[in-house]
Amino acid sequence: MTDPAPIQPPPPPDADQATLHGSVGPSVPWGSGSRSAAEGTFLEGPRGRGSELWRTIRIGAEFIRGFRALHFVGPCVTVFGSARFKPDHPYYALGREMGRRLATMGFTVMTGGGPGVMEAANRGAKEAGGRSVGCNIELPHEQKPNDYLDRWVEFRYFFVRKVMLVKYSYAFVVLPGGFGTLDELFEAVTLIQTGKIRNFPVVLMGRDYWSPLLDFVRNGLLAAGTISPDDVRLLPLTDSPDEVVSIIERQAVGAFGLARRRVPRRWWFFGEPAAPSPAPPDLADRPD
Repeated sequence: MTDPAPIQPPPPPDADQATLHGSVGPSVPWGSGSRSAAEGTFLEGPRGRGSELWRTIRIGAEFIRGFRALHFVGPCVTVFGSARFKPDHPYYALGREMGRRLATMGFTVMTGGGPGVMEAANRGAKEAGGRSVGCNIELPHEQKPNDYLDRWVEFRYFFVRKVMLVKYSYAFVVLPGGFGTLDELFEAVTLIQTGKIRNFPVVLMGRDYWSPLLDFVRNGLLAAGTISPDDVRLLPLTDSPDEVVSIIERQAVGAFGLARRRVPRRWWFFGEPAAPSPAPPDLADRPD
């Protein structure tokens, strides 16, 4: 495949990029306060009809804002992983190398936009001259977007953010992480298992970390009959970036007919940011 298209400069702040609200010191661990008053109210049960209607409109508007902001990012690979690994950790180094390799393939690297593995993957993509985007989440203890994003969007609701992390991706690379990473992993696998999205590759990286989980999947879930043998094969496990690239080449690039072509035209009417002129070639869906 040809070299990736050059990075486009980050757009100026606009309606697609929300402003951060406050900050916290380094002593507050990321994700320690993921409950917000608004989301808590939403999940408390029935509210007044007017309140429910307004919330529905706001959720719809958040989806539209995400669609507008990410429509032209190109085919992505989403990298999941913990926000808590520091730059000197081996898993940070693995995420950084994986981001570099994905960008070299021509993919846009998408993450949750925060620190740790997310930062590492975005950093690797940026250093390789590729595109790097993030879907940030608004928390009481704010998740600060990392410094290696060409474009980022901030969301109020976790479920809206998860839709965006899945919608634009042709593969998912899952590095070690906690509850949030497990949530994202099994969300993607469930969507594939149930046919809600196509059979995109989901690759686990970190044999020592994920082997106990796969043992449970085989010896617990499969043995009990709650999943089928084909479901186990949805989760290949490796430590090798080369193997991840091979899987994505076969099951994403080849299977879905991705090819290099010019990016589509932006329309000012929809508030879409202008592309460089001339627009660079990018990895994209093959025209029918």
